[in-house]
Parts: sequence; C-alpha cells; structure tokens
Amino acid sequence: MKLIIAILRDQDTETVVQALITGSYRVTRISSTGGFIKRGSSTIMVGVDESQIEGAFQVIRSNLAPIENPTGSRATLFVLNVASFSQV
Repeated sequence: MKLIIAILRDQDTETVVQALITGSYRVTRISSTGGFIKRGSSTIMVGVDESQIEGAFQVIRSNLAPIENPTGSRATLFVLNVASFSQV
C-alpha cells in the first residue's frame, strides 16, 4: 500500500477532493499553511494500491486550475510506502 500526500492550493482543494471521491479514491483533507506553496494550502492524503498511483496522479493533475506564473507550482505530491495500517 502507498500513501499519496498532496499539498494543494486552497482554490484547487475542493475540486480535486471531489474528483478523487468520484473516482472511488478515499481522501482525507488536512488544513495546512506555509512551506512549499507559501500561500493558502491544504494537504490531502490518499491511500492507494501501487497500481492506483498513476490514476490518482492523473485525477489530481487534471483538476488543478492553471497558474499565472508558469514557473510556480500547482501542487506538491509525495508517495510514501505504508508498512501496515488498521482502521478501528
């Protein structure tokens, strides 16, 4: 299992989250500030099987709004290995 951590601009968060949910991905949203994007941002976590990583990335990328500064970042994506997890 993998955990995708995506740091998104606030303006993109709702659209991306809804698109992931529509695509049957399970999403957790966490409010966050500072760091990579340096503006209003949110962090989402998506637990996926390895075979779902590219599909989730495609959903995220296709639901980001364009930016005015072409050298800027629309999102920062991390993929982490998950050794184990449990739901209680």
